[in-house]
Amino acid sequence: MTDMQTPLRKIRGLGAARGGTGDFWRLRVAAVALIVLSIYFVGFVIALNGADYATVRAALAQPFAALMIGLFVLVGLIHMRLGMQEIIEDYIHAEGQKLALLILSTFFCVVVGVATIFALLKLTLGG
Repeated sequence: MTDMQTPLRKIRGLGAARGGTGDFWRLRVAAVALIVLSIYFVGFVIALNGADYATVRAALAQPFAALMIGLFVLVGLIHMRLGMQEIIEDYIHAEGQKLALLILSTFFCVVVGVATIFALLKLTLGG
């Protein structure tokens, strides 16, 4: 069967994953968000350097702090998943292996995210 698509049709938003530029922009937006969130996170950790458990827990009980730390974790995991997806799609050519790795990568991010948010909520709300 002969491919009758023009070169422009082939590249217009239909990359290897059929995602085109959407994944590119999501990855870049997450990276920019991580810059701001990382600055806050590093400042938060430096401010609490050497503090005892009660002080850290009191700091995390502040809604703004808990929200920023939670966003840092979630955006970081989204960025990681998108980056791994891009790497897997570019360098793994066997379709079955590619699918398995994409599923494992997504499950890993979900498990780490759930565990981290659970720990953050437990510290924030007490328990």
